[in-house]
Amino acid sequence: QVQLVESGGGSVQAGGSLRLSCAASGATYSLNCMAWFRQAPGKEREALALIRTGDGTTYYDDSAKGRFTISHDKDKKTLALQMNSLKPEDTAMYYCAAESGRGGAVCYAYKSWYNFWGQGTQVTVSS
Repeated sequence: QVQLVESGGGSVQAGGSLRLSCAASGATYSLNCMAWFRQAPGKEREALALIRTGDGTTYYDDSAKGRFTISHDKDKKTLALQMNSLKPEDTAMYYCAAESGRGGAVCYAYKSWYNFWGQGTQVTVSS
């Protein structure tokens, strides 16, 4: 089992930055993929950024490209998301997710691929 705890959310004005962190504990050695998702009210949960823990390969959704950076520190067992140039439409609950035991050669951007989730951290961007 793996436990994930997010932190770093908050309120910021448009154009500002936030850094989200996700602390992982438990069987973290088994994780193949980690990701950041977000869910705005009334919308589906969507993948923003993925990282393959073995070699650091990353994937970004178009909404995150050029503004967000995902990183993983194996020693500290943390996943981070640096978010710059934030927009009001970035307002959502942000979730850390991790996948274990499904092969791991490829990290997919759909939520059912991930079998561990954090409780979420709220990000609010005002105009």
